[in-house]
Amino acid sequence: MAEPGSEFWLYRGLRKAAGTAAHLLGLAFTIGIGVVTKPGTSLFSWHPFLMALAFSFIMTQAILLFSPESSPILSYSRKVKVRSHWVLQGLATVCAVLGLAIISCNKYLNDKPHFTSWHGLVGLVTVLYICMQSVGGMSLLYPKLMRKWSLAKLKLYHATSGLVGYLLGCSSLLLGMCSVWFTETVTGISWYLALCCPVLLALVLMNQMTNAYLKKKRMQP
Repeated sequence: MAEPGSEFWLYRGLRKAAGTAAHLLGLAFTIGIGVVTKPGTSLFSWHPFLMALAFSFIMTQAILLFSPESSPILSYSRKVKVRSHWVLQGLATVCAVLGLAIISCNKYLNDKPHFTSWHGLVGLVTVLYICMQSVGGMSLLYPKLMRKWSLAKLKLYHATSGLVGYLLGCSSLLLGMCSVWFTETVTGISWYLALCCPVLLALVLMNQMTNAYLKKKRMQP
């Protein structure tokens, strides 16, 4: 039987490998979407790129900042990590709002109905949700305004709702890849590989957050 110490290091090693893979996968997926859409060639081309940039890359990095195994700024203080998280989350929110505004404008200019598909509806809910999540996160900067809850509980609620927002983002990306435009543009094995990216990112980030953050917070009074 393996000793407890060896199992611990194996577990941490697997988590580090998964976190590193998430960094690379988020970047690769965003670059791939950029290659396919060629941002700037049309108004619509900015929509999928900005959404992939927001959820697949920037938000993934913002969450992994707190990973004890795969954070790119692991040796920095928590204060630096928190500030970096806010900056990245702010950028992700801006990109998502711009992506929604651009597709809405594109639909209007081409006289096409909007929010009639699951992708459009889930995308709208996702953007509204992360905007509210960003506003709600301000309570962590000014915890004295929320006297009914302890700081530990506020962090737990923020992390839990943040995970929900990330999963909504991944779901929106998945539905986007099932759209007529994407299935006609990306075909064969490339489509299946692209489809796997948000799924794998969601699984890795969900594991990272529930084990490295949420579990720890639940143990606190």
